[in-house]
Formats: sequence, structure tokens, C-alpha cells
Amino acid sequence: MHRIWLVFAQIVTAVAIILAAAVALDRFFPGVLPFLPSPGSPVLVREVDHGGAVPAVSTYADAARRSQPSVVNIFSSKEMRVAPNPLMDDPFFRRFFGHQPDNRSQRSTNLGSGVIVSPDGYVLTNHHVVEAADGIQVALSDGRTLAAKLVGSDPETDLAVLKMDQADLPAMTFANSDRLKVGDVVLAIGNPFGVGQTVTMGIVSALGRSQLGINTFENYIQTDAAINPGNSGGALVDAAGNLVGINTAIYSRSGGNMGIGFAIPVSIVRQVMDQIIAQGSVTRGWVGVEVQDITPEIAESFELKISQGALIAGVLRGGPADRAGIRPGDVLTAVDGQKVEDSAALLKVIAALPPGKQVPLSLVRQKTPLTVKVTVDKRPPMRRANN
Repeated sequence: MHRIWLVFAQIVTAVAIILAAAVALDRFFPGVLPFLPSPGSPVLVREVDHGGAVPAVSTYADAARRSQPSVVNIFSSKEMRVAPNPLMDDPFFRRFFGHQPDNRSQRSTNLGSGVIVSPDGYVLTNHHVVEAADGIQVALSDGRTLAAKLVGSDPETDLAVLKMDQADLPAMTFANSDRLKVGDVVLAIGNPFGVGQTVTMGIVSALGRSQLGINTFENYIQTDAAINPGNSGGALVDAAGNLVGINTAIYSRSGGNMGIGFAIPVSIVRQVMDQIIAQGSVTRGWVGVEVQDITPEIAESFELKISQGALIAGVLRGGPADRAGIRPGDVLTAVDGQKVEDSAALLKVIAALPPGKQVPLSLVRQKTPLTVKVTVDKRPPMRRANN
């Protein structure tokens, strides 16, 4: 038995010596021994075969060609009164500059973009592009320039509808924005800085952006497609050339593109456009309350055990909520059975209610749940601050 163990130990030792010599030989002469991995050899990984590879898209020319004829340039102008210079009262200055009229006026011109949405001549653009304009000209992609009139606008979504007296125009096809996903390729088409129609490409960076302080009702598509001044009112289209949004704003510290642009989705565009064409304006519900989100600090201050809902910060005297007995400090949790997540959601829910309808509002007042009935009124027109 002792002899057998001795032979086994000698064999193991000999094998170890041979392997050590082989490793040393391969180190000095890499690849001499094929059964040993060479130093620095790549790690074996799983790779997709050519049949399963994502095909590269080298051009979006078809999408651009399809949608560009529907995008127009908009030139709006308005007359502005200029206050007389007080120095003109001095005879010395009048000697050199002559007499200046007391009520001088000058015209200012605004430049933007728009989208033809009907062969009959309806054009969508931003409210701020045509705000207070007394003259609107639309330049088509074929070189024609046509006069347009304002059908109506909605400052709270920054949308406006124009009408040209022209038929057989190239109208853009609307996409279903509910199918839009983060990462989808989009093209922004407009007239940035007045250089002419321009197409830029990017992706959908985010959906449902709100509480940005741009407009009252916000539900933006965020994109990194370059949007610059002059693109306002232009088209955001998908990779097939269908309209998914109206470009309306950018986040910028310099006035130019920084990769964060916002477009109004066609789901909102269609609702606003249909109302403006039908009745010249947009009708929304209103109950006369000022609300704010429930933060942890507010919840602790009011000893609230809920984090959802909206805190009633103010009640307009004589308004629908005031007549129904709603008080500041109440927490509104549901409207007509529909739960309220935050103040932005509450604003949208109430705005969607038809004026004249009586709806139950669920509240929490001093830890006690209660329900009141409110008759919805028509939301008053938004007042813009004078610049």
C-alpha cells in the first residue's frame, strides 16, 4: 500500500511540473500551446446575429417630404402707440429734430410658424404668435402669401386657429398622441429666426410635463429636437410625418435651443381646435377656488392623514364654491366621484365639467369627511398682464 501511494504522489508531482512548464512556455511564446488561453484574449459574449440586428435608419426624408408642405410661416403685425419724448418740449431740441407729433405710432412684426389642419384653409398656431395682431399673413411652402383672419384663440393652452380664404390646401394628418412613447423619433418643423423652413430631429424626452408655469393647462411633450424662436406654432411630427404636437416653448438661458423644448400634444390640440372652430372660443368649467398641493409641511400643519387631494387656499366671494359653503383650509379629495391626486389634476377635472352642471365635491374639513354640491360656472377669460 505504501508503494502505491508513493507512485501516485510521483505521478501528481510530474503532472504539476509539466503544467507549470507549459504555462511558462506559453508566456514567453504566446499561442504555442492552443489548449491554453492566450493572455488578454477577449471574453466570450453573446452577440446578435445579422438577422436580428435593428436596421439602421439613414434618412427621414420621406417623413419630412410628407409634412413640410403643411407647415407655414406666419407674419403678424400690430400698431403700437409711442409716447412722445419729453425732450421735444425743449425749443433747443426741436431746432435740430423738428416737431414730433404727440401721438406717434409704429408697427411691430411677430414671426412664427403654423400648421395647415384642413384643406379648407384652417391653420393652427400659438396664441402668442398672433396675440393682439391687426394683420396676419401666411406664407405657404409653394411661395404664395395669403391673408388670414383669426377665428379664435385660447391663451390658457396657447393655441389659436386662423382661417385663409383658400381651398385644396395640403393638410397634415393627425397622429394618435396616446401611442407616443419616450424614445420615439420626432421631427420639429418651423421657421426659426426667420431663416426659412427648417427640419430638426430628436426624440421624445418625456411625456406629460406639467407645472412648468408656462400656461394654465399643461401636458407637454418634451423633446430634444432643436426648437428656436420662430418655431412657435410649428409642427412636431413622428417618423411617418404625422402630427403629434404643436411646438410652443423652450427652456433656455440664452434664448436659443438647449435641448429642452415643449409641444402641445394633438389630443389637447384637437379638443381646443374643435371648440374654437365651432363657437369661436373654449368653454371650461369653474368653481372659484384657489388650490395648492398638499406638501408634507402642509399635511403636518393641518394635521392631515392624507397626502392626495388639493388644499383649498382661497375661495372667491360669491363664486360657486362660496355659495356651496366651501371654506379655505378644506381638502378636496374627489369631484363627481373622480379622485383628485393634486392641484393640477383638480384644475383639469373641473375645467372638463360643463357649466351649469351640479356635481358633488368630496372634502375633508378638520379631519371630518363631508360632501357638498356645487353648480359649475363658466370659467372667466384669462387676463394677461400688460407688458
